[in-house]
Amino acid sequence: MQLSVQTMVNRLGERLDAPFAFASPDGTVHRTGQGEPRFTLVFRTEAALRATLMRGHMGLLESYFDQTVDVDGDFAAALAAGLSGRFDKQFTALGGVENRLHELRYSNRSPAQAKANARAHYGLGEAFYRLWLDDPLKMYTCAYWAEDTHTLERAQCNKIDHVCRKIRLARGERFVDIGCGFGGFLFRAVANVGATGTGINTTTEQVDWLREEVQRRGLRGQIDVREADFRDVDAQYDKVVSIGVLEHAGRDQLAEVIRAHADFLRPGGLGMLHFIGHVGRYETELFIRKHVFPGGWIPSLADVIVEMERCGLEVLDIENLRRHYALTLDEWGRRFERNWEAIHALDPQRFDERFRRVWRTYLVGCAEMFRSPAGYTHLFQIVFSKGNVRADGYPMTRAHLYAK
Repeated sequence: MQLSVQTMVNRLGERLDAPFAFASPDGTVHRTGQGEPRFTLVFRTEAALRATLMRGHMGLLESYFDQTVDVDGDFAAALAAGLSGRFDKQFTALGGVENRLHELRYSNRSPAQAKANARAHYGLGEAFYRLWLDDPLKMYTCAYWAEDTHTLERAQCNKIDHVCRKIRLARGERFVDIGCGFGGFLFRAVANVGATGTGINTTTEQVDWLREEVQRRGLRGQIDVREADFRDVDAQYDKVVSIGVLEHAGRDQLAEVIRAHADFLRPGGLGMLHFIGHVGRYETELFIRKHVFPGGWIPSLADVIVEMERCGLEVLDIENLRRHYALTLDEWGRRFERNWEAIHALDPQRFDERFRRVWRTYLVGCAEMFRSPAGYTHLFQIVFSKGNVRADGYPMTRAHLYAK
């Protein structure tokens, strides 16, 4: 076993750009790289060591979640090193089998399973999300960090305003926010623009909270909330906003969900898709699907564009906000860590140490993933029209996006 461990450490050390240490259950410490270790992987049991040797990063991560592995030192550096060294690409055959089995169990093909998958993540309660998202909008999607932006709250307002300018949202228009979350976009767009909004959401907990909040603010008649699957089209709207929904379409439902987006939009109308996408076709990380977003699937940008074309949607603009997402996740991670005791107190059984470790890995790991210059996971905003836009139907340049 010791020879296998040292061999693995040496091989990792050749690929990683950070010196690190590796402590075996018997107390033996293996080091690699030059200088002081940025972090130390501390193995508490032989079973954790075997899991890592047999299953690669999934074995290591799940041992960390089970508290049979600890990470001393710079946690973000450990995750960044694993990404840069492509440790997550080891044992791909076994991971592929697990991913396919997960798809069989958690596919979003049926609205009932899609709803259960959404509630598993987004149904954790407004009190939980309030402790680490921006206040008061609680936007759980990539923010927009303009050069003069210094707070998450300002960055999320920037994002909403940026989207409103992109789709030319105007007073008196009717728009639909597909996957509206806690209603941050609805509230700000209605207040600032004077449009009328409908939110579509399949997560019961968010819908119940949002309906009460709409009532409390006296906005009935200006904001409506439907508890429905994203594919359940009820009407056509002047504008369509979809922020963080395509990732939840599922592995085989991309065409169906994009068709629904097109059906929500009136002919000649404008819309925007904001989604995490791959450059190229890749499997979605098993850790994310298994422990964070059951049923989720990250599509490729190319496949999204092809499906949009098939639905008669003209692509007007594509913006890549990958680096913005790294900054957003940094702030979420800091707030999550800072407020962990308050989160734990909400429900000690649900928000236990295993939950903390899973979500810490998710938030910090995704920040490093979006920060990586060698990564293939990005954040796209696509502006589109239903049918080819008229000559006078959209500005000829992007100047309107940045006018003060």
